[in-house]
Amino acid sequence: MGKEEEAEIERLPVDLLAHIFLLISSFTDLAQASGVCRKWRQAVRQSLAGRERLSFAGCKMDDESTARLVRYAYNLKELDISRSCWGCQISDDGLYKISLVKCVSNLTSISLWGMTGITDKGVIQLVSRATSLQHLNVGGTFITDESLFAIANSCPHLKAIVLWSCRHVTESGLIALVNKCRKLESINVWGMRVPLDCFIGLLAISPALQIKPRNVHLNIGTVPPLWPVL
Repeated sequence: MGKEEEAEIERLPVDLLAHIFLLISSFTDLAQASGVCRKWRQAVRQSLAGRERLSFAGCKMDDESTARLVRYAYNLKELDISRSCWGCQISDDGLYKISLVKCVSNLTSISLWGMTGITDKGVIQLVSRATSLQHLNVGGTFITDESLFAIANSCPHLKAIVLWSCRHVTESGLIALVNKCRKLESINVWGMRVPLDCFIGLLAISPALQIKPRNVHLNIGTVPPLWPVL
């Protein structure tokens, strides 16, 4: 019998396959593609290396699979591993594994929104390596001041942070954050159990700070009014 004719798609070079896979947003599809053959696996990894943003929001991911994909994304700048409709499967162990990948020090944006399975331990490990971070969303988590102290010490370039409903964070953590993150422009404090005097104190430290939501009204005389939400 003669040799079977090679399928047309098998003739495509790895670079072209990688470009095609770069257009696929489903990580389930990418995982299946990587299992077709060695060439496709190489192309999937190459496509991940070219991505500057990864979003697992809405995906059912676990610690190992998430860390593995992030590991191949060498040029990654933005990482979104927010809670999915399937229920968050990421734990502190997953954040630890992600913190060890090479691209973490280059990340400018991280979203951990609604990840109730994580604690200060995992967040501290991650942010301690994310020294280029500018935008951070830890809303809906159970972090405490310990995480904010770590963010304040490790993320000098931070511009915006979402602390939506982080009810275990206190005035001490917020003051430390604003004191050390001098580039901070915006902070979302909706649903937090923090007294109004704390927000007045934050504006005394950084008068240009945007405190969201807009319906937080402060009457503090010489301090400029809150900027509108962009």
